[in-house]
Amino acid sequence: MIAFFGSPEFWFASPLGFLFAIFTLCMLVDAIRRDEWLWAFFIFLFPPLNAPLYFFLVYRHAPSVATLGFELPGARDRRRIKELEAQIHHLDKAHHHLELGDIYFQQGKLPKALESYQKAFERDPNDPDIRSHLGQCLLRLNRPQEGREMLAKVCAENPNHDYGYTMMALAEAQVAIGETDVAIATLQRVLEAHSYARARVQLAALYLEKGESDRARAELKEVVADDSASPDFQRKRDRVWIRKAKRMLK
Repeated sequence: MIAFFGSPEFWFASPLGFLFAIFTLCMLVDAIRRDEWLWAFFIFLFPPLNAPLYFFLVYRHAPSVATLGFELPGARDRRRIKELEAQIHHLDKAHHHLELGDIYFQQGKLPKALESYQKAFERDPNDPDIRSHLGQCLLRLNRPQEGREMLAKVCAENPNHDYGYTMMALAEAQVAIGETDVAIATLQRVLEAHSYARARVQLAALYLEKGESDRARAELKEVVADDSASPDFQRKRDRVWIRKAKRMLK
């Protein structure tokens, strides 16, 4: 079987083999982008078995690369999507549109998420969760100015909204429109109340842009030190930022 699958004739002599080669390449690239190096090694070593395994065990259940490290509440479950669509059809409540938008956001389906958030906003323009998540979606869709306006209003009303996650998103929007010094102050404010790896790594990157390598190094070392004492669920959630911190330190 190894000789059969390992032969070039299998991969390129038929349309099926060519399509599987494309599929394998996509899975390999995805594993590398997620820093799943062990999976990448096994896919490269024996793709006929490991590429499908990666698809079913990791790819289908992992957050989109587009939103990796930028979690929002919401399950990525098809059944829940169907339930929400039914509830929207019969009740059309703002919170149903919000939850549906959160699911699409985590799946990386940002245009669909935006549509759901906008419908939620139309039904309840005062809800801070709706405005925050809409602002973060606009930011990910390269509309940072619009996102900044939404996020700034929520943070003005409640600086600790979503446990500081809204303010972290505001800092990203500020960076995207060139307000670097303001973004630094925003992230420093987040870190006064929380010790998020995401905030520290992003703050360190801004320090490096300004040539303040000592301050950047201090933040990155704090990220690595906190990781060693963190519970498993937090380490899994922050692993994107931990790996980035280690790369930046090197």
